[in-house]
Amino acid sequence: MDIFKRIDGFLIRHLWMIDLEGAGRLRSLLIKVLRLFYIAIKELLEGELNLRAMSLVYTTILSLVPLLAVSFSVLKAFGVYNQLEPILLNFLAPLGDKGYELTDKIMRFVENIKVGVLGSVGLALLIYTVVSLIKKIEDAFNFIWRIKNPRSFARRFSDYMSVLLIGPVLIFSAMGLTASIMSTSLMKNLTSIEPIGSMIFYAGKLIPYLLVCAAFTFIYIFIPNTKVRFRSALVGGLFGGILWETSGWAFASFVVSSTKYTAIYSGFAILILFFIWIYISWLILLIGAQISFYHQYPNLLTMKSPSVTAGNRLKEKLALSIIYLIGLHHYENRKPWSLDDLVSYLRVPVELLVDVMEILKKRSFIAETSDEPPLYLPLRDIDTIKLKDFFRSIRETEETVTPMEQQIPKIEEVEKVLSEIDRAMETALGERTVSSLLRKS
Repeated sequence: MDIFKRIDGFLIRHLWMIDLEGAGRLRSLLIKVLRLFYIAIKELLEGELNLRAMSLVYTTILSLVPLLAVSFSVLKAFGVYNQLEPILLNFLAPLGDKGYELTDKIMRFVENIKVGVLGSVGLALLIYTVVSLIKKIEDAFNFIWRIKNPRSFARRFSDYMSVLLIGPVLIFSAMGLTASIMSTSLMKNLTSIEPIGSMIFYAGKLIPYLLVCAAFTFIYIFIPNTKVRFRSALVGGLFGGILWETSGWAFASFVVSSTKYTAIYSGFAILILFFIWIYISWLILLIGAQISFYHQYPNLLTMKSPSVTAGNRLKEKLALSIIYLIGLHHYENRKPWSLDDLVSYLRVPVELLVDVMEILKKRSFIAETSDEPPLYLPLRDIDTIKLKDFFRSIRETEETVTPMEQQIPKIEEVEKVLSEIDRAMETALGERTVSSLLRKS
């Protein structure tokens, strides 16, 4: 344990104690990349992402056949359902010969499901199972992005079903178009010409990487219930896609050399390897999301630890800063603030800002719009929000009267000091409102 602490201390000294403003551009970029990977690996070792990945494995096993059944039904209506088996086979390719066997069994299950004879209740349960899988994925991504509010039921249903119904058709249409282009006579003639033929050959090898990276990028943009910048999603998508393809090669080598597992587990070996590969896939997907998060919020990389415990004074300062900024933009008819804008301006961790904004929303000081991403406006007239009432409301948000508090004996000296503090605050603030701060600015 001591050696790990020493390594951790060494990395912290050499990554976080360096002044990036004084460093060169290339060195500054390298340090930021190292900080990014350091925090991502540290959070992975802390175990939360592992637990999320394990939970998704369980949900995937329950939802895999219904998910493929829905996709199969949609693709069958468009006449491209034959593309489903090659995609599944490609996903299970790291399992080697066992991947072919498992693909065959899963496709038999899917083909035996007659969606038309399920009835309304059976069809509803089938769709619910599929939607629950995507909800579980959204919960994991919202955890990474420090988002506490999931999509509403109406948005969840419309967004998820649009992806489930339209997504497979678009994906397989793109793959079919690519295959058609590669099989044209013009392309065949070009492959016989060097160096164009070699370029086309290597481009064909590169296409699987590009497709996986594009899929990862789309997931990182669509799934979290927040605005993810394309550049950040692309960084995570490239990292996750390349890591997933590379892990597939490594896992395939492991499967080839795992004959002892077949001897021990017999027929269960294929299921165990299948579970392990699904776990690795989910873990890589979550790690890529973590990379996207820290790329979008690089201010978190300046801290030794991404988790911050806010005291009452910090919460009060943040709450007043937020209501001031939101009120100022509203007062001057400027564009309302979004969460990303506030995080960038105030330079605080997004989870801390979300906590304080939840307090302001709960106390009806601010409201969020239905825009994507949401924008924030004052919910009350800023001329009527007295500063003394504002501070008292923020302080009392998380307070509850419990029998234990009632049992605490009242000490005259203590009660006197608390009363003096309250009177001092009311005297200092008087009848000043939030709008009085805006007029001064």
